[in-house]
Amino acid sequence: MLGVIIGDIVGSRFEWDNYRAKDFDFLNHKCFFTDDTVMSLAVCKALLESKDDYSDLGDKVVYYMQKVGQSYPDCGYGSKFHEWMYSKNPKPYNSFGNGAAMRVSSCGYAASSLVEVKLLSRKVTEVTHNHPEGIKGAEATAVAVYMARTGKNILEIRDYINDNYYPMKFTLDEIRPTYQFNETCQDTVPQALMAFFESKSFEDAIRNAISVGGDSDTLAAITGGVAEAYYGISTDTRKLALTFLDEKLLKILVEFENKYPPKMEKIIGNASVGISSGTGRKKVMGNSREEMMRSAMDVADRELQDSASQSEETTSQKLYSHLFEACNILRGPINQDEYKSYVTPILFFKRLSDVYDEEIDAALEESGGDEEYAAFPENHRFVIPEGCHWRDVREASENVGTAIVNAMYGIERANPDTLNGVFSSFDDANWTDKTKLSDERLKDLIEHMSKIKVGNNNYSADVMGDSYEFLIKKFADLSKKNAGEFYTPRSIVKLLVMLLAPKPGESVYEIPTQLLIQFGDSLCA
Repeated sequence: MLGVIIGDIVGSRFEWDNYRAKDFDFLNHKCFFTDDTVMSLAVCKALLESKDDYSDLGDKVVYYMQKVGQSYPDCGYGSKFHEWMYSKNPKPYNSFGNGAAMRVSSCGYAASSLVEVKLLSRKVTEVTHNHPEGIKGAEATAVAVYMARTGKNILEIRDYINDNYYPMKFTLDEIRPTYQFNETCQDTVPQALMAFFESKSFEDAIRNAISVGGDSDTLAAITGGVAEAYYGISTDTRKLALTFLDEKLLKILVEFENKYPPKMEKIIGNASVGISSGTGRKKVMGNSREEMMRSAMDVADRELQDSASQSEETTSQKLYSHLFEACNILRGPINQDEYKSYVTPILFFKRLSDVYDEEIDAALEESGGDEEYAAFPENHRFVIPEGCHWRDVREASENVGTAIVNAMYGIERANPDTLNGVFSSFDDANWTDKTKLSDERLKDLIEHMSKIKVGNNNYSADVMGDSYEFLIKKFADLSKKNAGEFYTPRSIVKLLVMLLAPKPGESVYEIPTQLLIQFGDSLCA
């Protein structure tokens, strides 16, 4: 939940003085919390105090929004909501304001299913914002938080929002020059979610939200809720952000995070990795603000220290994150069921080049820097011909697709016994069609993949294999196909090995499932 609060605090100083760029101080002394923070924490308190079946959630929301809210009368409430908050008989007032979406992120943490998150969102929202657009904006936000928290990738979340709530067919660059201050859900929530969809880290998501202008604190609060659920928050940012809360608000946040542990964000290279602390996270203790702050800092530092032992898992997550961002670069001209035909071979190409470079480095070290010796074929498991290395493609300024194809096929031809078909099997990829893939887009893809090394020194064979199978499954999920069409699951491979018990020197052949089906059909005919 701290992500919502950070978005609100960072955006507070830009609400009436928009800054349409990303190069601003992130958290400084001019920042402050507003009604977005207060109401979000009031909803957190209502969720904590409601019954297990949430049957009384609506009543709890009314009670705590009034009780907590009245302690901060000057934090920026709208006139209608201000009137509701002080009413002795508060009723919904058919609002579709963006306040419905900025306070609802906690439902994405408390819910145990997609059905439940929608139910909780409605209960929290309809006490004030009972207009269909208000309910829709809140639900879209809570659903995005839930999906991010439960491991869905950024493309899956975007597609779900696009198919069920708002068309996500714009970019921040397109709307930035003309986007104006707007307090409705329908003209705030899509922009806030796009700030997340175009992000590479938690902080980048908040910067995206601020950069489009408009109702900056609420935009960034909505973005921050989803971004935290996806990326987590870095230790330094968490520790600084907590200092902006007074004792009453800090106590609610601590209570909520003790029950629903947050993620920690760790930046490894150029990738953001969210590390879940899970139920084993040490709880923040204390009654006074000073005690809670000290305990919260200790817990944050310990989580950072403990994260060092998760290197292998982190390595996998880093690669997954990087490859999904490659999909985002292709998004638009390339359909989601085509991603595998582009991202998989470009990953193979980069890996071959990185492994070849590792072998060069090893040979140079062995020979005392003899470059001629390092180039001997005996020092390499495969050949990369002149002009076919990753760096050759990276240096291409035009006809980038042709350079990619020439390099890939050049490597295949130079290694007929070991690498035949490794690229040409992806024959539905059309790298040279500039109507689909411009030089600029391909250069963006190459530069993005250049930021990560995928050699043997960086990833074990198991991590690469698991990552490949994981991505194939995700590509199949996105295209609504069965992943078994593309690879045999590792569990089945292990079972077959146990059953067949092959001996050294024996060969094992796999018959594709589709051929077995055809064979079975012919027998039954």
